[in-house]
Amino acid sequence: MQSSTILGDLDASLAPSSAKSSFGTPWYCQLIVFAATCIIVGIVWDISWHSTIGRDTFWTPAHICIHLGGSLGGFMCGWLVLRATFSSDEAIRGAGVRVWGFRGPLGAWVTIWGALAMLTSAPFDNWWHDAYGLDVEILSPPHSVLAAGMYFHVVGGLLLVLSYQNRSADEKRAGGQWLYVFAAGILVGLAAIMMTEKSLPNQQHGGLFYKIACGVYPFFLVAMARASKLTWPTTAIAGIYMALMCLAVWILPLFPAQPMLAPIYNPVKSMVPPAFPLLLIVPAFAMDLVFRWIGRGRGWKRDLLLAPLLATVFTALFMVTQWNFSEYLISPAAENRFFAGSGFFTYVDARTEMWNKFWDVKNNGLTTTSALVAWGLALATSAAGLAVGNWMARVKR
Repeated sequence: MQSSTILGDLDASLAPSSAKSSFGTPWYCQLIVFAATCIIVGIVWDISWHSTIGRDTFWTPAHICIHLGGSLGGFMCGWLVLRATFSSDEAIRGAGVRVWGFRGPLGAWVTIWGALAMLTSAPFDNWWHDAYGLDVEILSPPHSVLAAGMYFHVVGGLLLVLSYQNRSADEKRAGGQWLYVFAAGILVGLAAIMMTEKSLPNQQHGGLFYKIACGVYPFFLVAMARASKLTWPTTAIAGIYMALMCLAVWILPLFPAQPMLAPIYNPVKSMVPPAFPLLLIVPAFAMDLVFRWIGRGRGWKRDLLLAPLLATVFTALFMVTQWNFSEYLISPAAENRFFAGSGFFTYVDARTEMWNKFWDVKNNGLTTTSALVAWGLALATSAAGLAVGNWMARVKR
């Protein structure tokens, strides 16, 4: 039996027509993306909770939202593995990836690992706070375990949707393409959240910020765009990331709240929003233009041309856009409901003149050398993204 026939039988068995939405995607693809959405909503909510109220108990709504997403995706993928392993249908058994005697989709295995890491981090985080008090930074040891789990969970969901997209040969399944892009936008959002402490508007005139950004975002954008079947995938992915973060900026301050733990230097009166998202959509649009000019077909000759072009476009436009936009974000003019200005400062941050200035510019300014290093990192990550994207375009299990 040919692979395409086996995988087609798997789709028919796991996602009968009665279980599909108007988008034509199987229920398990929709559920895994919903679980990923719960995770990113929960982590943004949790950071806001820490910034506004402080950590009063483990059972905060934000924590529940995070672990709901982790548990939901983990149990669903566990069911997919058990069904594929013990099914009497050889088509279903043959379409899975074998691990320790069990069979299941590749994305399901990755999600299960991520869910286990997320659940493991919960008691670890609770013990950490009991022993050491509040976190002084986002990536504490238990949060690092949680971050790894969330990444694997969302990557697994991305692969699960991607495999369905890659098996889809007709326009009736176009919903799978948008579901994949939405999951990709969530993954970019998680990457941005984990780099929050090095990406605040007040840091966006420093060389380190641009090195980090160029060493991370081109990889995600290029890899996931290369595997997408949409016409403007990079723009769509960046747009979804911006939309998710903007919703957090606009919605969180609508809810009144106050600090519950001392010391209180900034008596906030509502939930603290994240900083306004990076304008990744500007370089993303230009990267799509490069893809349309050169083409997204695979081949090492094409990739040798694409990698430096994508790196140059991303680095140049991101630097120009974010450099100028950050000047506005730290100014009093940005103190409004739309941009939130300095609204991201927490209840322990006393207001000083530094709220409206760039930090550490003398020691860490954007110089010609740091700009070249940033471009080199963008080149490396763009090349890596093309390689990974080539592999992703072939994922069908």
